[in-house]
Amino acid sequence: MKYHIKLSKEMLKGVVIAILPGDPGRVEKTAKYLDPNAEFLASNREYTSWLSNINGNSVLICSTGIGGPSLSIAVEELAALGIKNFIRIGTTGAIQPHIKIPSMIITTGAVRLDGASKHYAPIEYPAVADLELSNALVEAAKKNNIPYYTGITASSDTFYPGQERYDTYSKYVINDFQGSLKEWQKLNVLNFEMESSTLFIMANAFGLKAACISAVIVNRTTGEKPDDSILAKSEENLAKVVKSLIENI
Repeated sequence: MKYHIKLSKEMLKGVVIAILPGDPGRVEKTAKYLDPNAEFLASNREYTSWLSNINGNSVLICSTGIGGPSLSIAVEELAALGIKNFIRIGTTGAIQPHIKIPSMIITTGAVRLDGASKHYAPIEYPAVADLELSNALVEAAKKNNIPYYTGITASSDTFYPGQERYDTYSKYVINDFQGSLKEWQKLNVLNFEMESSTLFIMANAFGLKAACISAVIVNRTTGEKPDDSILAKSEENLAKVVKSLIENI
């Protein structure tokens, strides 16, 4: 039994892949979309897990909380239980004006604006997604007629200063991040999120496979506040893509 996620090998029933949303509240919905008979496994701190079955393949859906540090605990403990494939699903804010809402961003590589990944590999080590899993996500999005983009994500440990937001208590962003949003736009970064760089670094360093797909719920070139109907549709689209991918494993 692993200390934080409260799971054991026996509970996982030969899981072939782990789906990693950040939000514990998204786990049950995703699991039941994949499999109406999905089974609750455990809930401890930010780690809630359910088990689904698709075409005889056991699939784990386990939340990781927000950011790289808590994700790193989940990946460490799940890898120790034998899981080799990880797909992060979540929501994101696009930063390029051409990216439409709702659509998907399949991250091919991540800018390492986090701290957790540096505990696994030096900053020169690239944060890149697994090609095979990423291509499978592309095919699944195509199959479901869900618009998608592929490219680089900026992966930040913080939601506010690291993503150059000024609607905060202090209204201040330190010098290192002032102007960073415009710079990432100029360098063709597609979006911000908070977990992909840690996941990719860990997976590559450990000899595992990882990919990341995010639903675009806002485009920061036009606004910051997501619409609830867009959020619900985005969660459904993420589940559709994941289900199609697993059905074709």
